[in-house]
Amino acid sequence: MKTGMSVIAAVGLAVGALSDLAVGETLMFGGPTMGTTYHVRLVAAQPVDIERLQANVEKLLAKIDRQMSTYRPDSELSRFNRAPAGEWYGVSAATAEVVAAAQEISRATGGALDVTVGPLVRLWHFGPKGKRSGSGPGGGRFKPPSVDALRAAKEAVGYQKLAVRIEPPALRKQIDRLEIDLSSIAPGYAVDSLAALLAERGLRAFMVEIGGEVRTAGCRDDGKPWRVAIERPVAERREMQMAVPLADAAISTAGDYRKFFEHAGRRYSHILDPATGRPVEHALASVTVVADTCLEADGWDTPLLVMGPERGYECAEKHGVAAMFITRGDEGEGVRETTAWRAEFGD
Repeated sequence: MKTGMSVIAAVGLAVGALSDLAVGETLMFGGPTMGTTYHVRLVAAQPVDIERLQANVEKLLAKIDRQMSTYRPDSELSRFNRAPAGEWYGVSAATAEVVAAAQEISRATGGALDVTVGPLVRLWHFGPKGKRSGSGPGGGRFKPPSVDALRAAKEAVGYQKLAVRIEPPALRKQIDRLEIDLSSIAPGYAVDSLAALLAERGLRAFMVEIGGEVRTAGCRDDGKPWRVAIERPVAERREMQMAVPLADAAISTAGDYRKFFEHAGRRYSHILDPATGRPVEHALASVTVVADTCLEADGWDTPLLVMGPERGYECAEKHGVAAMFITRGDEGEGVRETTAWRAEFGD
């Protein structure tokens, strides 16, 4: 959702139809969801009806999409975005939970994560109707917004203008023009939800991935930890920066190298800084975060990238976030890891 496949699940598709899964067998299924794709790979300790399991997975994903999508005008989130200001607007417990988690990270990062950036996302053509990569809409006709347009959009942005209530679950905006975009954190929630569904079905060894956001449980069928490949932040091709073992944890990457526009020889990333209203311009190319939940990992990677190589690193250290920062330079990429990351994977 942020960069396409910044984190790549190191999985393979088993041969055969989606029939009952024998004990100890490994199989992967997947499909489209939330404007991207999902994949599930699992190892069963008991026979599993895969067709029924996949149907349940897709039913859950469809439910989350109806709640949090900005691509669906009938979604819960889209309806809230059109609602007037000043009154509590009832939402699902799931939407309230995700917004509350985002607001907490917003406060911790000084607003570097701001789910009210909807007007800016649309202004920069990165929303549902905008082209996601390349030279811009219409084959190069994209132009950066004017100063006046940027100022007007920024007036409608600000996480402090949004309130969330858990019980009963509801949202409230201070101004009519305020809009929420949860694409920087909702996929992580969806991954956690799928992991919970699999666990409820008695599955203890699996890898779940949505648009590059990954969570694992247990081990592979060979008894080794699941491994996840992290991409080098290059736009022209797909290359692996490294692969890390991931056991009972989640991983997410935000990067500036998959979705962007180009104009007059300059590249404009889809990673927007809420403080300036503009795409980030520093040397930090990607941030990968490992956490207990994918909601947490997905929520933290974007603001750390927005903050840049120094501020982002300092913030991650302050809050004990396990993160890896990759910066661009004249001599190639530089890698910097937080104390919590080194404790997780070693020096």
